[in-house]
Amino acid sequence: MGKTLAEKILGAKADAEARTGSIVVARLDLVFLQDSTGPLAVRQFNETGLNTVYHQERTVLFIDHSAPSPAKELSNDHIFLRNFAREKGAILSDINQGVCHQLVAESYARPGDIIVGSDSHTVTAGALGAFATGMGSTDIAVAMALGKTWFRVPETVQVAVNGRLPQGVYAKDLILHLIGQIGADGATYQALEFGGDTITNMAMSGRLTIANMAVEAGAKVGLFPSDAVTEDYLRSQGRGEDYLPLSPDPDANYESTIEIDAARLEPTLAKPHTVDNTALARELKGTHLDQVFIGTCTNGRLEDLDVAAGILKGKKRHPATRLIVAPASQKVLLAALAEGYITTLVEAGATIVPPGCAACLGVHQGVLGDGEVCLSTANRNFKGRMGNPEAFVYLASPATAAASALKGEITDPREVL
Repeated sequence: MGKTLAEKILGAKADAEARTGSIVVARLDLVFLQDSTGPLAVRQFNETGLNTVYHQERTVLFIDHSAPSPAKELSNDHIFLRNFAREKGAILSDINQGVCHQLVAESYARPGDIIVGSDSHTVTAGALGAFATGMGSTDIAVAMALGKTWFRVPETVQVAVNGRLPQGVYAKDLILHLIGQIGADGATYQALEFGGDTITNMAMSGRLTIANMAVEAGAKVGLFPSDAVTEDYLRSQGRGEDYLPLSPDPDANYESTIEIDAARLEPTLAKPHTVDNTALARELKGTHLDQVFIGTCTNGRLEDLDVAAGILKGKKRHPATRLIVAPASQKVLLAALAEGYITTLVEAGATIVPPGCAACLGVHQGVLGDGEVCLSTANRNFKGRMGNPEAFVYLASPATAAASALKGEITDPREVL
């Protein structure tokens, strides 16, 4: 019987037969943490008595969630992480570099890798054919010390997407549609494995968006084959030597198969206060917005800024709606500057903030007031996500976000394209 991507990757790193439901102990290729959950993981590491980081060059500490720091307590956490990285020889990614998940894709993730991080959206790297998943602080501490950990091989749900995405419809709309269909717990501790001609023809930016939100359906991982798109992306990042072709076997055994006709999709949003509370943009037309936020590890890539700039070029945001843009990494910011996207966005009335998580976590750079409504390109919208449990957050694609910023209300991007 053939193997799924999850079975192949876990088996290769465990040097053992990996079948759904079995337990394996597998070597880790990358362990990372960030400044929100990372300090606890480091304290747990210090308590283990194992004082050596197993793979110094493959252990990364990212300062991105509060970058730059908005409070002295967070500044002290940053000092703590910087000191740990220096003392243990781990890699430090400081406040100017960007969001951990984007940087992992740009610089670290390789097809066939196993990656664990102290953040649930570690799953983003699944877009490159890596088994990438978030873990708790204690597990990450042990992973740093030992360079390996145990996994239960997850059941795999095949998501077959075929057809051409219509104008105004993007990867974000696809993943929101899927989550709305199966629910926030519809894939709990399962692998979502994406395939079909829509996926084959999808750029890496779209794949990263989909993989990033697999966890919003409860999935352990969101996996994509490693193919020509993967190879082109790695070459564009100066890492062509990291390419490894990887695909599921034709006779792989799946828990179930979900088929999606891409041609029938429409611009889709998640309504407050859960990601699976979805609706079509045209159904929410007229919903007032106080703020629009474009960025995050979900939709802060160059292609996302290109889409937003294309809609906003030569126009102005609605005077009653703030527009905040956060590039996902320094590399994205520099490329967006070179392409003129940043100039276009600023001229349209956007406020550009440094590469990082920014308003997504609700710590700074766009915290909402009581009763305010925000449309965000992020991945979560539960109460308090953007810093205020009395606020309301909708999730959408950069196209829907940009179109809505123009109108000051939720707007189907097809109206302005």
